[in-house]
Amino acid sequence: MLADPVTIAANSPTPSLVLPIVKNQDYGTERRDDTNGFTVITNHAFLKGGGQKHYVQMKQQKVAPDPYSDASTLQTASVSITIVSPKYGYSSVNMVDLVEALLDYINDSEVTPARLVAFQS
Repeated sequence: MLADPVTIAANSPTPSLVLPIVKNQDYGTERRDDTNGFTVITNHAFLKGGGQKHYVQMKQQKVAPDPYSDASTLQTASVSITIVSPKYGYSSVNMVDLVEALLDYINDSEVTPARLVAFQS
């Protein structure tokens, strides 16, 4: 089990986050920082025929004005990663290396999250 709460240092423009567990079910948790509107959902599952699946999602909610009307409504944005480990052939270390390779790709100066959200691929 991860620490409760998980505390994440500020990384501008994201503030520091304190994410205590608000829901704990079987193989997963939901953690929420109500002050800043962030939620982290983590789920783990065993796959039929063997293997494992791990899913992590971060959501942020904020009230935003509709550009076409005067109304302001609660809007939710999210990002997620799913890790699927096959029944055999890949150790935990291999899977960690694969996750780190993906994060390195996303953060590479030729890729960057900014370019991905601008539909570049």
